[in-house]
Amino acid sequence: MSAESTPGPGIPGKNSETPRRRAAKGRRKPPTTRRRALSATAWTTAGIVVLGGTGAGYLYFKLNGNLKTVDINQALGTDRPGKAAGGSENILVLGSDTRSGGNRKLGGGTDDGSARSDTAMIVHVYAGHKKAAVVSVPRDTLVDRPECTDAKGGTHPAAHGVMFNEAYSTGGAACAVKTVESLTGVRMDHYLEVDFSGFQKLIDELGGVQVTTTKTIHDPDSHLNLDTGTHTLTGQQALGLVRTRHGVGDGSDLGRIQLQQAFVKALVDQVKHVGLFTNPKKLYDLADTATRAVTTDSDLGSVNSLISFADGLKGISASHMNMVTMPVQYDPANPNRVIIEKSKAQQVWDALKNDRPIPAGATRGTATGKAKGVVSG
Repeated sequence: MSAESTPGPGIPGKNSETPRRRAAKGRRKPPTTRRRALSATAWTTAGIVVLGGTGAGYLYFKLNGNLKTVDINQALGTDRPGKAAGGSENILVLGSDTRSGGNRKLGGGTDDGSARSDTAMIVHVYAGHKKAAVVSVPRDTLVDRPECTDAKGGTHPAAHGVMFNEAYSTGGAACAVKTVESLTGVRMDHYLEVDFSGFQKLIDELGGVQVTTTKTIHDPDSHLNLDTGTHTLTGQQALGLVRTRHGVGDGSDLGRIQLQQAFVKALVDQVKHVGLFTNPKKLYDLADTATRAVTTDSDLGSVNSLISFADGLKGISASHMNMVTMPVQYDPANPNRVIIEKSKAQQVWDALKNDRPIPAGATRGTATGKAKGVVSG
């Protein structure tokens, strides 16, 4: 499958706060053939910021200055789904494929000022913060995008039957959030975004991520070559893995999502076992890289806020994450696109709204890729 999206705005803005001391182990989630993908990083980022909580005060001002934010609440106003009760939270995690700066070499293509959301995950943290559900939204899904106001106040008219990732390229983070809330009826409490270079650097700072492959993966488009067996992936290899679609399976975006989900679980477990507290420099380098790697909503736009947020995630292990793909079917008119299986998708959204497990039947019989089991942690 291949796809093109129209160019659109990026996501700027900053926020800062005062420092605070903290330490813990955490993790995150995080988007394609010449595109990037990984929101997985966003999970990692939050966890790494927690790990960075042992530095001196002046370092925190520097870390705060690294963060980029966007005021989702101001852009969307009050016409939104209500906030969840009982302590559960929903986070939209996007991977953006901007070609600006160092991302051009990693992502390929030209720097046309555009960016797309080629990885999108809705992360639902259940009340009690002991388990989570992660719903991947295929970028090739045809959706009805609502009218959007972007972070700069520009208005974009509604559009029918457009690719999901067109929302981000049209109106930035605010439009992506509004589109997800329109599709699901579920409020996104937070927003996290990661780009190519930030993802790669973060994996390298972690010392790589160990995965096992059950099939050889060879994809010249993503520059990935892995034989069957166990590998400690460098940042470049990890980026190649989460972007690859032609190197394994049926070449579909759905297959790539299966690889991404497996990588996220491996990444979550890796972060929990990295020995950082004996190496203050590595601790700070990770926090510095993580805060440079992400764009957040303004509510998370300070080191203190990220520490508090990530501290609430640190008890969730990979074994307590249920990862599914939004129920879809291939579009009969175009096999390179998918359409939402509305009745089954509604079961997923109802489960999230009510803080309940996603029923197994919600994804049974829906379209799926052919890369399940190719990668494990």
